[in-house]
Amino acid sequence: MSNDVSVETIAGKIYLIRGTKAMLDRDLAELYGVETKQLKRAVKRNIDRFPSDFMFDLTRDEFTNLRSHIGTSSWGGDRYLPMAFTEQGVAMLSSVLNSKRAIQVNIQIIRTFTKLRHALLDNENLRKELEELKQITDERFQIVFETLDQLINIENKPKKKIGFTAKEKRGSYGKPKKM
Repeated sequence: MSNDVSVETIAGKIYLIRGTKAMLDRDLAELYGVETKQLKRAVKRNIDRFPSDFMFDLTRDEFTNLRSHIGTSSWGGDRYLPMAFTEQGVAMLSSVLNSKRAIQVNIQIIRTFTKLRHALLDNENLRKELEELKQITDERFQIVFETLDQLINIENKPKKKIGFTAKEKRGSYGKPKKM
């Protein structure tokens, strides 16, 4: 694998775990070009650099749930549950793994996290604009609906008959008058 890793490749390895975006140790090891056990060993030697908001171990249920979402069973034979690294944890990995490849890949991963954050902010702005537009539209349509209700009420009122009405009894029509 070359030092250039595409944004799409990295973004495909970022998962939402415990409400935060995180990457798994095995995906990071693959990107860095090291074995997963080598990455875990380096983290455990420097565990003080990885507080719980930087790195955490997945529970068996989280791992099972994540595997079902990913749709792969290639991880089936592992004895240890994977570690998940948040954006800050990935940044800290560059100080633990000192290879040139690790540093270059780390830079690309941080850039990808930043792009994802900007995309979310853009979506948030778009959502706010849509809410404002909906509010304006609702107000305008409320006027239309009120006008339609008034027209319906006017149509439902009894109307005066047009024309004239004869005050004579019906039976007397067509009979000659008595003189």
